[in-house]
Amino acid sequence: MNNQSAVEVIDLTHYWQVIRRQLTKIILFSAVVTMIAVLVALAMTPVYRATATILIEAQEAKVLSIEEVYGLGSASDEYYQTQFEILKSRELAKRTVLELNLVENPEFNPYHPANKKSFSIKAMIMGEGEPPTDAEILAKTVDTFWSAVSISPVRKTQLVKVSVDSESPEMAMTAANTMAQQFIESQLDAKIEVTQQAAGWLSDRLGGLKAKLEESERQLQAYREANDLVDVEGVDTLVAKEIDQITEKLVEARSRRLELQGTYEQLQSLGELTYENLSSLPSIISSPVVVNLREAETEAELKVSELKKRYGPLHPKMIAAESDLEAVRDSVLTQMRRIATSIENNYLVAKSKERSLEQALTNSKSDVRNLNRTEFTLGEYQREVQTNRKLYEAFFNRVSETSATGDLQTANARVVDPAIKPVIPAKPNKKLIVLLALVVSGMFGVALAFLLDILDATIKNLDDVERKLDVPMLGLLPLVGKKQDAGDAEQMVRAFVGEGMDGFRESVRTLRTGLTLASMEQPASVILVTSSVPSEGKTTSSTNIAEAFGQMEKTLLIDCDMRRPSVAKKLGLAPNVPGLSNAVAYPDMLDECIQSRPELGIDVISAGPIPPNPLELLGSKNFREILETLRGRYQRIIIDSAPMQAVSDALYLSTLVDGVVYIVKADATKDKLVQDGLAKLDNNNARVLGVVLNQVNVEREAKYTDSYSGYYDVYGYSSKSSQG
Repeated sequence: MNNQSAVEVIDLTHYWQVIRRQLTKIILFSAVVTMIAVLVALAMTPVYRATATILIEAQEAKVLSIEEVYGLGSASDEYYQTQFEILKSRELAKRTVLELNLVENPEFNPYHPANKKSFSIKAMIMGEGEPPTDAEILAKTVDTFWSAVSISPVRKTQLVKVSVDSESPEMAMTAANTMAQQFIESQLDAKIEVTQQAAGWLSDRLGGLKAKLEESERQLQAYREANDLVDVEGVDTLVAKEIDQITEKLVEARSRRLELQGTYEQLQSLGELTYENLSSLPSIISSPVVVNLREAETEAELKVSELKKRYGPLHPKMIAAESDLEAVRDSVLTQMRRIATSIENNYLVAKSKERSLEQALTNSKSDVRNLNRTEFTLGEYQREVQTNRKLYEAFFNRVSETSATGDLQTANARVVDPAIKPVIPAKPNKKLIVLLALVVSGMFGVALAFLLDILDATIKNLDDVERKLDVPMLGLLPLVGKKQDAGDAEQMVRAFVGEGMDGFRESVRTLRTGLTLASMEQPASVILVTSSVPSEGKTTSSTNIAEAFGQMEKTLLIDCDMRRPSVAKKLGLAPNVPGLSNAVAYPDMLDECIQSRPELGIDVISAGPIPPNPLELLGSKNFREILETLRGRYQRIIIDSAPMQAVSDALYLSTLVDGVVYIVKADATKDKLVQDGLAKLDNNNARVLGVVLNQVNVEREAKYTDSYSGYYDVYGYSSKSSQG
């Protein structure tokens, strides 16, 4: 069994069957509710609705606002939403009530004398004995009228529809138009009040603004005089040019210093200024003076070399030539040292000039920063003066406009479509009420049908077996009548071999075929028949199953229900005939306990005398040996056992047999009982061949499901006898 692991799938067919099963009740319930809705709709008082359309224009108020000072004033969604909320306000409804004197209208005043009877009853219920005050009457009237008003803005337009519901079409029209007019008048009243407040406030504010402007101008002039400011822009330009010039010279000086720095560093690294060391510096060797002296030195060396070939070292010409060579070399060294000294001096001068220019640039930048601070402070004073002047001029102009013009007396709204007298009531929508009652009652009836199906915990048909039990269904036995007496019970156990119940016989053949197919791979020669509780037709089913197999093979029926045996009585055996209890107690009597019934085609072993300890008897070694002996004699053995929920006899017997057939009484046995019994068998490793659904009302199920439609009647079978 895999009930826990089975994947749940929405079975629409099952839901449709549930609706078909309860369809008559659903229709009856829906019809009753719909008739009640018709009566209620006919009794309801018609209510008329009149609608006036107002255009709200996006005009700005002339009163000074901070948005106008900074140029931000514009119509927006917030403006229209505000107007819509004003239309919905209770204050506007109160103005309309007072204008139309609706306190005298019994429709809106629940305390009106015309409503005295209903008011008295309500006062008795609420425990209110004192009459209401005028303020309470007005407040209640306003609330009633307010609830009858609806405001609907027309999307993406400046139009608003004002609707009023009333039992009187004339009152609906008058109230809608009055509501629109009161909205316009409320705008005018608000503007007049705002104008009066603004005029006084502007006058008071103007004097303070003028004094503030004059003070800011005095501060600006004082700052200019304190800092000797004539033309800040000119000074700023002069300083900027000076910085540019210094920067340009600094770049040149830095380039000159970097140019000399390399030669200077090489000169410093030589140490002593000898002829050989100075000759290694390209900047000295490349000097034109040094080049000329080097050429003279070369000529002197050549002359000495030629004289050496002719004269000795003490010859006067030789001495004079060597003296000339030494003089030239001294001149070259002297000139090299002068050039080296010149290089050092030039580098130090370039470095000093660079430092001077850097200091001058730093001083100029400091002057610029001081100038910027002065200019920034000056700008603050100038901006303050400009702001105060603009604010003063704006207030001065607005005071002049407020005093000279009267355009605040015009409203920003007007009625573009006055309300007309309605002809057709707006509500109740009787057709809609009846239709909704029909639909809702139908849906509620369907919901009740599903609820009843959920609460119905019985097994009724094949779908319930597959959905709730998740075990194979071997077959079903139809309900052919109601049990009335013992004769009917005896007739049912002989139904398969009897006359007049062809439909029932065919169902038993189908069950036999199911058992045969279920035991093809693993033969089941010994079959145990059990159920959850008594009175599920277990004995009748096991007897007819045995009779069905008796037509094909040698079959034995054993009554192992040692507590409430019924096989002997239903088959008409003698009261004192020996049975299973005798055979277990005295194995030698086995043959005497087997009763042959040729008319049924089977042999029968009844329960025999009821023992005090049936389970110990069935669990004895003698019973197991007897069962093995009978296996050798019969091809098929059918065992009728006690119910699963009553005792544990069937649970023990399931370990001795080849398969178990579980009988379930249709539309009676709770699914929890069946599931519990099957679970016990599964935990006991019993082989459950399948479930037999007994006493199925085929004719009724055929109306609600397609599974049984034409199941037997297509063959012309009919059964009138009772089933036990």
